[in-house]
Amino acid sequence: MTTAFYPGSFDPITNGHVDVLVQALNVAEKVIVAIGIHPGKAPLFSFDEKAALIRASLAEVLPEKSAHIDVVSFDNLVVDAARLHHASLLIRGLRDGTDLDYEMQMAGMNRQMAPDIQTIFLPAGTASRPITATLVRQIAAMGGDVSAFVPTAVLQALKSKRKA
Repeated sequence: MTTAFYPGSFDPITNGHVDVLVQALNVAEKVIVAIGIHPGKAPLFSFDEKAALIRASLAEVLPEKSAHIDVVSFDNLVVDAARLHHASLLIRGLRDGTDLDYEMQMAGMNRQMAPDIQTIFLPAGTASRPITATLVRQIAAMGGDVSAFVPTAVLQALKSKRKA
């Protein structure tokens, strides 16, 4: 079974992330969505909230594949975390040339550290290219409509956070 490792902060998961996740499920039988934990950052959503939103978001667009993902956290090198979960593929989404430049550097470094793990770049669809979780958080915090950028479950969770 081919296992892919899809790392990110997913704070929150966006339609762009879901697009890449769906593509990843076309190249791997199992995808581990890996939420990076950074002690110096204060995320909007907790790990448990993010994990639930990831599962709900995939169930919304591809319910038959829900059993093919796991959600884990990691706080070490991506390649070490991927190895720990027996992943042979590392999934990286690309929005534009800026992403490509950065991701090529990371892929080169990761390949030096873990030649057994192959990085796969998956392009974001046209509609999701401008979406970033940072912009979604900022727009939502100012009361803007982010419904075009996030799955339904995330939209509801953002509205709840705003009310709290």
